[in-house]
Amino acid sequence: MVNGAAACINARALASVASQEAYSALPKSVAGVRLPDTSLALAATDLARAACPPFLFNHCMRTYVFGALFAARDHVTYDEEMIFIAATLHDVGLTSTYATPEHSFEMDGADAAKAFLVSRSVAEARAELVWNAIALHTSMLAEHQAPQIALVGNGAGADVFGYDLRTLSQDHVQATVNTFPRLSFNQEFRELLIDHCHRKPFAQRGTWLDAFCRAHNPGVAYGDLDKRLLEARVPE
Repeated sequence: MVNGAAACINARALASVASQEAYSALPKSVAGVRLPDTSLALAATDLARAACPPFLFNHCMRTYVFGALFAARDHVTYDEEMIFIAATLHDVGLTSTYATPEHSFEMDGADAAKAFLVSRSVAEARAELVWNAIALHTSMLAEHQAPQIALVGNGAGADVFGYDLRTLSQDHVQATVNTFPRLSFNQEFRELLIDHCHRKPFAQRGTWLDAFCRAHNPGVAYGDLDKRLLEARVPE
């Protein structure tokens, strides 16, 4: 009986491991886009899976595929491994694991990604590429950087708001969504952003989420620029 019980437990353990491996595995390619499978890329994928709910993780994967499809459309060359990692980690700053008390989620995500890369001895220039791609992914300033910097923001914008999706092959778009289902993404993402604004009401000042956070924090007193300018104690 003991041997039988042990065999049963071992079988369950192996089944659990197999299930986890199947869950962690990514396809080799989606919509003609190769997904990097280096040890570094896989480690970033594991980090994102551990930190992000499934709807957010799938968004990060779609972000990379859409960004890569835009790159092919526009003939933009890019560091596949680093842009994949940037897309994979670009929203971890929205999670409690990587959120700081005061920074925007873009900054928190960029800092977390760079720390991840530096801890694995990635060259400064490549780590900085990832930092910029994440920190600027919601900013128009990305358009004034090297073209590959904008790929994360372009991919994310396409997935969240539909920007430029019609310029891509609809078969490729559908294949991407089939591989990484949306899982009610827009509703879930909205709730995540509201929670972020409640936790850190001042973190997104001056960003694309500024008005959104103000609207969802009606009881919070935000600074008034007119008042600050007129009451500034600076000698004329």
